[in-house]
Amino acid sequence: MSPFFSATPLLLANAWDVPSALAAEKAGYQAIGTSSAAIAAMLGYADGEQMPFEELLLVVRRIRASTALPLSVDIEAGYGVDNAHVVANVARLAALGVAGINIEDSRVADGRRELLPAAQLAERLAALRSAFPQLFLNARTDTFLLGLPNALQESIARGRQYAAAGADGLFVPCMTAPGDIGELARTVPLALNVMCMPQLPGFATLAQLGVRRISMGNFVHAAATEQLRRMLDAIRSQQSFAPLFADETH
Repeated sequence: MSPFFSATPLLLANAWDVPSALAAEKAGYQAIGTSSAAIAAMLGYADGEQMPFEELLLVVRRIRASTALPLSVDIEAGYGVDNAHVVANVARLAALGVAGINIEDSRVADGRRELLPAAQLAERLAALRSAFPQLFLNARTDTFLLGLPNALQESIARGRQYAAAGADGLFVPCMTAPGDIGELARTVPLALNVMCMPQLPGFATLAQLGVRRISMGNFVHAAATEQLRRMLDAIRSQQSFAPLFADETH
């Protein structure tokens, strides 16, 4: 059975480099997922496949070599112009021993994210399912992220189409209303994945609603980066390294 299937929600630690992956392992997490946005930011790129796939592959290779935890890789829309190219990319990830991928149905063009036809991701999922029968395929739909007025019904329709194409999970970022979450979990035959948001219900409630996977996105990376900025600002403003050691016990 895939490490990403669980009777209770799997809290997935989203990592962006080796230290964050090892921190997750030390903290007792059972699986890791990369955050494309966090990795892109760490390397100085904007999100939306602006980062070369080769650089993503390098980061994944180092994370995979540094921890034995199951690893799922966020490949955005696949980093490829056609299904064959995406399958070739995923083959390189599979060769590293990753256990799953996250692939989405939107793409950034000219600085704007746009929803792609559901059939496009469905065809891509079918090609990936055929090539990698053991890989966990998490299909992300950006209906809520893009604020569609009919986001719930569109998510249900897309989720069912992705399930028929061979997906294992359905990832719906920015969905937070308990009614929407419960309806989607009941009507789409996939492991439902939600993401960290300020209004997201607590984990116990999510479990009752039928959620099977909980992601962090790039929020932990953003918080860690802000904490780093504050520490560097304190050192500079105080003209001392005292802030660096303020929490040490003596």
